[in-house]
Amino acid sequence: MPLDSVLVTGTGLAGTATAILLASRGVAVDLVEVDPGVTALGSGITLQGNALRVLRDLGVWDRVRAEGFAFDDLGLRAPDGTLLAEIPDARTGGPGLPATLGMPRPALARILTSRAREAGAKIRYGVAATGLHQDGTGADVSFSDGGTSRYDLVVGADGIRSATRRLVGIEVEPRPTGMGIWRAFGPRPASVTRTDLVYGGPCHIAGYCPTGEDSLYAYLVEDARDRGGLTPAQRLAVMRELASGYHGPWDEIRETLLDPDRVNYTRFETHVLPPPWHRGRVVLIGDAAHSCPPTLAQGGAQALEDAAVLAELLLDTGSVTEELLSAFTARRFDRARTVVEASNQLGQWLLDREQGDVPGLMGRVAALVSHPA
Repeated sequence: MPLDSVLVTGTGLAGTATAILLASRGVAVDLVEVDPGVTALGSGITLQGNALRVLRDLGVWDRVRAEGFAFDDLGLRAPDGTLLAEIPDARTGGPGLPATLGMPRPALARILTSRAREAGAKIRYGVAATGLHQDGTGADVSFSDGGTSRYDLVVGADGIRSATRRLVGIEVEPRPTGMGIWRAFGPRPASVTRTDLVYGGPCHIAGYCPTGEDSLYAYLVEDARDRGGLTPAQRLAVMRELASGYHGPWDEIRETLLDPDRVNYTRFETHVLPPPWHRGRVVLIGDAAHSCPPTLAQGGAQALEDAAVLAELLLDTGSVTEELLSAFTARRFDRARTVVEASNQLGQWLLDREQGDVPGLMGRVAALVSHPA
């Protein structure tokens, strides 16, 4: 059957990218999101060059570049603020793109959803897929708003807790890695012009990433703890206390940590769905299929690569077949698994206080993702 209609669940990076690529080539795309809209608040995201390569293909690179902050090297500092090293970062997107770009997550979400609408995708917020019945030619989907529709393909891009994954009977759930992360979004001091990382001190990692001319996000990675009972004010106090063990630009950042609503804490989790990533005419991508801690800043990039590869295969053949969906998993599985395992290994070395070959591991991943997916 020809590919005429697709349902995409989830308006994260994987979902919106898939919708853009398919809708811009004439496929009727419904994009549904259980949340009531694009969030107005949030932290930042670090996008490596291979993510920027896909964003360029989506036609949003100029907008992303205008709202983000690009840089080409990485700094390593001691807890007292001393600069230990400046390391040129790999340009994994090719010579025409910066090595890395930071930007506010909500800004990226608005850019991608706007582009999806421009491409012709129909977006509905506050709606979830609640039922699914498949046959040999399509999938009938029922929704939380009472509606039903039939599609040639359903793309589950609804995140690490994917409801689509459960709808098709896949019970895989992410496991904790043993680490948790504090994140705060705030103003950018003039001294912050790239990501600097500190290993050691009160936390495993202290870092920050500029996200615009006037913004950054800062983060502290610690052993996973039960932080769920803290009030917003208490969360702010804990992050400020942990940040007091770091100096240099951190002294300026810490003084801006004043708004409890701009601080959040989450635990790292990880999983890789074994092949295949589809069941009938439902295929899982992005965090629904694989998730990893942000130790390599590759989560968003891998989600975007999933979307690019799936759309390429679908548009090249113009139909949905078992062979095509199997080929999608075959093309993506090893690469995504390698990134997940490397991200987990970096964290495990820190948990074990082991001096692993961090430069070697990061170099191998950079070499891998420098080639288009």
